[in-house]
Amino acid sequence: MKNNTNSFDFSTAMKQAVVKLNPSLMIKNPVMFTVELGTLIMLVVTIVSLVSQNDFLGSFGYNLVITLLLFLTVLLGNFAEAVAEARGKAQADTLRKTRQDTPARILRNDQEEIVSCSILTKGDVFVCEAGDLIPADGELIEGLASIDESAITGESAPVIREAGSDQNTVIGGTRVLSDRIVVRVSSNPGESFLDKMISLVEGANRQKTPNEIALTILLAAFTLVFLIVTVTLKPFADFLNISLSLAALISLFVCLIPTTIGGLLSAIGIAGMDRALKANIIAKSGKAVETAGDIDVLLLDKTGTITIGNRKATAFVPAPDTAREEMVEASVLSSLADTTPEGKSVVELAKKKDQFELSVPQDAQFINFTAETRMSGVDLSENVKIRKGAWDAIKKWADQSSNETITFLEKEVAKIAEKGGTPLAVAVDKKAIGVIQLEDIIKPGIQQRFDRLRKMGVKTVMVTGDNPLTAKFIANLAGVDDFIAEAKPEDKMNYIKREQAEGKLVAMMGDGTNDAPALAQADVGVAMNSGTQAAKEAANMVDLDSDPTKLLEVVEIGKQLLITRGNITTFSIANDVAKYFAIVPALFAASIPGLAALDLMNLGSPQSAILSAVIFNALIIPALIPLALKGSKYRPIGASALLSRNLLIYGLGGIILPFIGIKAIDTIVSLFI
Repeated sequence: MKNNTNSFDFSTAMKQAVVKLNPSLMIKNPVMFTVELGTLIMLVVTIVSLVSQNDFLGSFGYNLVITLLLFLTVLLGNFAEAVAEARGKAQADTLRKTRQDTPARILRNDQEEIVSCSILTKGDVFVCEAGDLIPADGELIEGLASIDESAITGESAPVIREAGSDQNTVIGGTRVLSDRIVVRVSSNPGESFLDKMISLVEGANRQKTPNEIALTILLAAFTLVFLIVTVTLKPFADFLNISLSLAALISLFVCLIPTTIGGLLSAIGIAGMDRALKANIIAKSGKAVETAGDIDVLLLDKTGTITIGNRKATAFVPAPDTAREEMVEASVLSSLADTTPEGKSVVELAKKKDQFELSVPQDAQFINFTAETRMSGVDLSENVKIRKGAWDAIKKWADQSSNETITFLEKEVAKIAEKGGTPLAVAVDKKAIGVIQLEDIIKPGIQQRFDRLRKMGVKTVMVTGDNPLTAKFIANLAGVDDFIAEAKPEDKMNYIKREQAEGKLVAMMGDGTNDAPALAQADVGVAMNSGTQAAKEAANMVDLDSDPTKLLEVVEIGKQLLITRGNITTFSIANDVAKYFAIVPALFAASIPGLAALDLMNLGSPQSAILSAVIFNALIIPALIPLALKGSKYRPIGASALLSRNLLIYGLGGIILPFIGIKAIDTIVSLFI
């Protein structure tokens, strides 16, 4: 997974970078657009001035170098972000690939022919056997089988599909676990379950976050204000008979608009992606990490996210007339050749709780599970037959069991089902001897993590295809705030849209193909590394450890990014205001004596003032990159305390530093002008 996710086509990255830097699109980010446009104009003016030998700024070398430095700083910041985000947005390519690459054994004139599933049409008939992927949606017309639908539904428990019954439909992309089935295609191209998932994924649209909107408005407002100030300076200077060239106005404009935060936004985002990677989470964009710091609601798919994903044996319940040792021994013998996670867990439970170990008997004949019998087991010497399977199948097979045993075990089966578990009955020689309890295992430590999320103001919602009774039991056990039972893909997506319509930011964690639309719609979509490729592509983050509790680290990293951006934004605005009061008085103090009181720095000349401001402006962005990359430390303090701290440290620092820096540079520049 690491190799696949970290590698990308460089030509695609270049194309996306070009789109990112397209001026018509950059207007969406007014600061980055105006900075690049302003510095580009300034570069042209500088070259023209050099050719015409107009020595207004005193040193063309300084002017040219500093202009190029500022322009390249912002340009490379944009390009870096474009390449980082070129790893992908939500896409449906993998879903299409799944549909096209799956082979189909189609029946024509009673002969099997292997074709691509992409050419299947409604009414075609195909055959599948154990281990085959089902190539298209359809209805069983012959046979019955156990089907693994986890890749689509995310639920680990296999389902039984039988021709002629109510449960006779299969979904393309699922896998046959046992037996042989004949299926008639039930949907035309473009109407299958996968096609619906593709449509939902492509129709998903991630919204802009409130912080992103607020920052855009703030920076656009400051850009507009300083643009108006710069434009009106020329007629004001003409009125006072002060000579101001176009180069001076462009230089002043570039210095005064919020270039610092504009140039560092990309660095902040990339730093967040790097910190997420250290937590073993691949983030496809810095925006995704930053948004995680502000989420209000978290949706988690149950299977593979909250639970381990495979049901495990957790208890042996022997019948009243059966010794525990006898029941455990029969359970282990029937599971020695069972390669399913459930079968292996029976052997593990016997070793752990009963210190019980058995080797495979030499005369054993193992009976494989089939959808028809719904049982598996082993036949031993002396005509001993052991069977393990669904309760109704075992009850029918074990017809020599006493009424007391049947009544007792039926009550135990009901208790297990009420708790959200799955009962697995065991019988020996036509007599039921007990029940094995299978349960979805909650991932360790998840309750404590959910408590921490709750304290951070994040509401947790479990999403599952289970019935409401099972869903409620698992939800209470895991400690989530709410749950959605029997959820379809569109139900998850619609729930997210409703929350977003109320102004909330929603995160979604999942691993199945049916989670892909919701992952694409969510503001933060986190796919488990153990999940399907479609889920990973739809999400904007991939958790390499498949640990849902990892979202805590993501939230903290996101909050750290928000704090860092807030600090740099505060510094940038204060910095630009300070430069305004440093430069304008120097330009007009000679003509307007009243402004001399505001000329605190006492700069050498208008020429040196502008050149010093350009140099300072170009140097401050690279100087702040280490702070943007390192980030501010996250502290769980209130918003008012955080605001006071920002204003005191970064606001005051943003005002003082330009006065010191510009004055120091002016002292040096004045020696050459």
